[in-house]
Amino acid sequence: MKSFSQSYKDAGVDITAGYKAVELMKKHVARTMTGGRKEDLGGFGGLFPLDLTGIKNPVLVSGTDGVGTKLKLAFLLDKHDTVGIDCVAMCVNDVICCGAKPLIFLDYIACGKNVPEKIAEIVGGVAEGCVRAGCELVGGETAEMPGFYPENEYDLAGFSVGVVDKSGIIDKNTQTEGDVMIALPSSGVHSNGFSLVRKVFDVENRDLNEKPTELGGKTLGETLITPTEIYVKPMLALFDRIKVKGVSHITGGGFYENMPRSIKKGLGVSIKETDVKVLPIFDLIEKRGGIDRRDMFNTFNMGVGMSVIVGKGDAATAVNVLKDNGVNAYILGELKKSDDAVTLY
Repeated sequence: MKSFSQSYKDAGVDITAGYKAVELMKKHVARTMTGGRKEDLGGFGGLFPLDLTGIKNPVLVSGTDGVGTKLKLAFLLDKHDTVGIDCVAMCVNDVICCGAKPLIFLDYIACGKNVPEKIAEIVGGVAEGCVRAGCELVGGETAEMPGFYPENEYDLAGFSVGVVDKSGIIDKNTQTEGDVMIALPSSGVHSNGFSLVRKVFDVENRDLNEKPTELGGKTLGETLITPTEIYVKPMLALFDRIKVKGVSHITGGGFYENMPRSIKKGLGVSIKETDVKVLPIFDLIEKRGGIDRRDMFNTFNMGVGMSVIVGKGDAATAVNVLKDNGVNAYILGELKKSDDAVTLY
């Protein structure tokens, strides 16, 4: 007999919808298989065979995050196939900052009403993010919570675990004066600062099909919902070629909050604002919102999704390796003795 509860359904939770959602998402999960796992979805835990070949002293690195209020854009646009990429990116981009290779990912979706097709669309985005990161979607949870979330809304969060040999952990204490900071461009706003973005554009009351001239023919909606760039594969290629001395994932808090986390105390980087390849969407946000320039750099990534610190002699190689792996990287500045980790001028 199949599991079914009329009383639970009358209370707003249809467990059969959950079963259908699982069936629909199986094809997406299958795309992410990397570790030879054969068991089907539906167990109580996600299993993953750990290959430690070449790793003498394994260290597990974990990261967790959500998509935040960017989800409001997905609701307004009724577009749910990209926010899963954001969810994966926000976790695995943090894990890679330690020098670790992300191995597994789990998602958590809480919704007001389980619409199987929508849930499968969300998980399809999660799976795409996992494919881009080279990690496996080993499980997750969908919680139907009527009365807690509106019927057409949901929240999405995730969790990733990676591994690195202890000798390969990124150590900012190896930095010296003269080392170089390199920028890895972002794809857009990524998944941070959307409470301010939504206020600036009043997105709930605006036609998101508007095409501001600054966006070169793209609509405001498609520009804002562009998924977060995933830097895992280019960064792993970089780790294989040169010694990396610091990595920052530029998320909420922008340059001033994130870059200092990867810079050795007593050193700092001075960045000329005109050298930052600021994306048009940030100029538009600044203009429409009348936002102070410093606040922009202290809230958004401003076109730099990740920064990397390498030795001066490795800088050209680093830029070339990243470009060979699809990232149009460029040099931001050099480290010098300073009490301020980041100075913009």
